[in-house]
Amino acid sequence: MGNLPHAGERSGAIEHSTISERAQQLVATRTPFVRATVVRAQQPTSAHAGDEAILLADGTIEGFVGGQCAQNSVRKAALGVLQAGESVLLRVLPDGDVHFPEAPGAAVVVNPCLSGGSLEIFLTPQLPPPLIRVCGDTPIADALVQLCQVLGYDARREIDSGTDLSDTAAVVIASHGGPEAEIIRTALDHGVGYVGLVASTVRGAAIVNELELGEPERARIHTPVGLPIGAKTPAEIAVSIAAELIAVLRDGNLTRVSTVTSTDPAEAVDPVCGMTVLIGPGTEHLQLAGTDYWFCCPRCRSAFSAEHGGA
Repeated sequence: MGNLPHAGERSGAIEHSTISERAQQLVATRTPFVRATVVRAQQPTSAHAGDEAILLADGTIEGFVGGQCAQNSVRKAALGVLQAGESVLLRVLPDGDVHFPEAPGAAVVVNPCLSGGSLEIFLTPQLPPPLIRVCGDTPIADALVQLCQVLGYDARREIDSGTDLSDTAAVVIASHGGPEAEIIRTALDHGVGYVGLVASTVRGAAIVNELELGEPERARIHTPVGLPIGAKTPAEIAVSIAAELIAVLRDGNLTRVSTVTSTDPAEAVDPVCGMTVLIGPGTEHLQLAGTDYWFCCPRCRSAFSAEHGGA
């Protein structure tokens, strides 16, 4: 990735600004990632305090937070951080070193592959804010977009046939007419978890009925949209809608974003040290007699190859 070193390379020239620029690129494209920072390194270890890396959901590491043995532990922990959405202080220790007990917000990994030393790495997930699409050119739509932005959500206007809704958490239709049924159908087909329609009870029911939906799809449609707080003005109605969005987001009933790819990296057990590794393009690999073996580092691969006569 540009001038970032490949995984496994040690470089004293990894600039904080380079990692920060890459992080900004990922944020702009709504790409989930974990930012890893070495906060403590006990020799012997190839990493130093202050080293940084970015870890993507497919297991890719950009930057440096230790050699290949350490990277496998960091990669596996980073995927867990993405799924949980919470920061973790990861302590990577050699076999038998139990100086650091687990504590809230911290995780200990015993890595038998390490040649010594230990690492403490802070893993911070960077998840895109919920993407809310608001349809309509009305005072309610205008007020809702502004309110969503205040809440830190990514609010965008309009939907057409070419709009990609795969990352959309919610669609709110506040157009007071137009192709409302078509927009609802499009949102449902793309798996949007919350579809809100600004309409009266009678008009909303009529639109939903004409779509001939099953119960699972009906459950994703909210009309009249918003919590019943007696809202009258456009701003008050926007508040009621935002409140309902907050409720379903916090309850976990609304798909915010796919934080991990639909096909998570496969795992394998290193036959030498017994460590669980994630299978990716950079994972050490050996095929013998038609069987694939995966390793945490070149040393384990070489030991296995020497014992079993591999190439």
